[in-house]
Amino acid sequence: MSNTAMILIFVGLFLAGGVISFWKQKQSKGVILVLALGSVMCLGSGLMRL
Repeated sequence: MSNTAMILIFVGLFLAGGVISFWKQKQSKGVILVLALGSVMCLGSGLMRL
């Protein structure tokens, strides 16, 4: 497993945790959507680099 893939997966999981946290805090939907899209893109990129 390359370092880049590990970093992208870690960042994606970190952003997913932020999405869950912001959802529980009832933050604005726009912020949650941007975080969710970033998380999905990071996780997808990391998995494709495997």
